[in-house]
Amino acid sequence: MKRYAYFISDGTGITAETLGNSLLSQFEEIEFERITLPYIDSEEKAREAVQQINQQAQESGHSAIVFDTIVDKNIRKIIDSADVFKVDIFSAFLAPLESELAVKSSYTVGKSHSPTDSDDYLSRMDAVNFALDNDDGARTRHYADADVILVGVSRCGKTPTSLYMAMQFGIKAANYPLTEEDMLDLKLPQSLSQHKHKLFGLTIDPDRLAAIRTERRANSRYSSLKQCYHEVDEVEFLYEREKIPFISTTDKSIEEISTRIMAETGLQRRLQS
Repeated sequence: MKRYAYFISDGTGITAETLGNSLLSQFEEIEFERITLPYIDSEEKAREAVQQINQQAQESGHSAIVFDTIVDKNIRKIIDSADVFKVDIFSAFLAPLESELAVKSSYTVGKSHSPTDSDDYLSRMDAVNFALDNDDGARTRHYADADVILVGVSRCGKTPTSLYMAMQFGIKAANYPLTEEDMLDLKLPQSLSQHKHKLFGLTIDPDRLAAIRTERRANSRYSSLKQCYHEVDEVEFLYEREKIPFISTTDKSIEEISTRIMAETGLQRRLQS
């Protein structure tokens, strides 16, 4: 038996995922298809989410289960209109699920972090090793195996984002630094152009970039404000010309950057817990 479970949030969705997965892990007989919909922060996005959920329910023949952490009352009202079994994060949990699924929970504390989840563990470690092996453009020959390739100027947040996506989502994320040499012809290096559909760009405010680089290499051309403005301008121009999706990391946490990349690329979490 298979059921669809949605985690909906007006933020990153991490809270809904964590709590929802903890509850779903109590029902070992049920196979769940987990789908996260983060940043549902407008009525338009909420209606699109409802349409997606209702369509999935119609195709599967079973109403979906929705965990949400939506705060806005109007958005919550729209989500409530979906043909779903909705779990209120702030209400009782297991009893309603038992009734809906017609299965008694195992009432096992900490089930979602069970050491027997070997598939999740191996997937996470595989993704982390991939991120480390393919950090900073080290091994471009493995890009065919990447789920996503993060590109951007040096020190814009590519490495920590790659590792976070590996640890939290099981995503194989490579990253490649676009250098001044790469930008001479204002075109993608060959190692990237053949995997253009996997590219996702990161950018950053030049003033913030200069401050970060100064901590690493003070009083250098590399950390000068002029150089930072030049590199950021060139890279953003390349993104727009090549139609590479990108976001600014300036005022965002690694958690938010990673979740936005997942949302914009359509990548799905590879881990069950």
